[in-house]
Amino acid sequence: MGDNPASGLNGGRFLFATALLGAGVAISQFGSNGVEQAMICFAAGLVAIVAMADLSSPAKHNPQAAAPIREPEIKPISQHRDFTSFIDGLADPVLVLTGNNVRRANSAARKLLGEYCVGEDIRLVIRHPAAADLLIDGTAAAEGPIQLVGIGSRDQRWEMLVRDMPGGERILHLWDRSGVYAVERMRTDFVANASHELRTPLASIKGFIETLEDNEAGADPETRARFLNVMFREANRMQKLIDDLISLSRIEAEKFRVPDTPVDLPDLMREVQTVLRHSQPDRGADIVVDIGADLPPLRGDRAQLSQLVHNLVSNSMKYGQPGTPVTMRLRSSRNGALVRLSVIDCGEGIAPEHLPRLTERFYRVDSSRSRAIGGTGLGLSIVKHIVERHRGRLEIDSEVQRGTTITITLPADPRAPQSDGSGANPDLSVPA
Repeated sequence: MGDNPASGLNGGRFLFATALLGAGVAISQFGSNGVEQAMICFAAGLVAIVAMADLSSPAKHNPQAAAPIREPEIKPISQHRDFTSFIDGLADPVLVLTGNNVRRANSAARKLLGEYCVGEDIRLVIRHPAAADLLIDGTAAAEGPIQLVGIGSRDQRWEMLVRDMPGGERILHLWDRSGVYAVERMRTDFVANASHELRTPLASIKGFIETLEDNEAGADPETRARFLNVMFREANRMQKLIDDLISLSRIEAEKFRVPDTPVDLPDLMREVQTVLRHSQPDRGADIVVDIGADLPPLRGDRAQLSQLVHNLVSNSMKYGQPGTPVTMRLRSSRNGALVRLSVIDCGEGIAPEHLPRLTERFYRVDSSRSRAIGGTGLGLSIVKHIVERHRGRLEIDSEVQRGTTITITLPADPRAPQSDGSGANPDLSVPA
């Protein structure tokens, strides 16, 4: 074991203090009286205590222990290791500010605000009065999120939050609230549209009843028959609207429960064809069923799939040109994992700007025409929710003056053996 100078010094001081105390006790024995003996012992003990205190002091022999403890230097958050890779992994735009300058920006922020936003003044990057006020205000860290509209696109809505961080930097976080606002707008529109759709036929029925109560108008058989016919038609319209609303509500309530009942889709398509031929003989004769071979088994809710096919074919019959075919086509994917049902008409088609909104509740391309032919504006919305419950996909392709094709892709029964797609796939057509 190596010698330690500090340890040797401490040992010497201890012996010196002990010797002083012993010497004081020995000298006190030669004192003339007890007072002198006590004074000598007291003086020796005091000297020994001072020596021991000097021995135990860490400041004398350990300069590092005597030095004051320094607080660790706080680095700016942007200088921490892996900080850049961390914020780049976030889906929301995040910026690091030094003063009002952008020091760092993740990939989502650069995509939204521009690749060259780093190094720029944040007030030039986000040109919004509310954002500028929040960033200039020194109490920004205590503020809650603010609402921003128009960043990225005109209809996008964002919430912006700024927080002060150790090291003198600030974190600016943006998150997209467009979806929340869209849902809220749809809910408000739904209530307003449902009220309007019910109020219109109800007002007609009420007006005709008041007219028929008049003795003169009510006594005329021809007027009475005409008014009663309109009232009956309006009452049917209200009933259909309420039925669709109840059906939509029921489908939404079951959307998390995947249906698991075997469904013979070709048989269901022929059944819809038969029903529509009898209920609408003029246009029902134009329905064509085209069913491919080697179709995989399908599991689903038969009642809902029947409603889906009825809605699609009825729409094609209403908006297609009279005398042109309305084709129901059923095919399987090459590996047999999917089933594709297409409904094709030769109608006026739909302009591209309307396609993204066709499945919204009560959305109509031509409101007056839709009401005139008895549409409720809920048919495609019901179709969309049925497809979602069956974990499928809905696609709408349309060309003005050429017609519309709506394709429903549904997953086949995963427990059934799947085809390798090598065999022939002849078509079985059932013409009108």
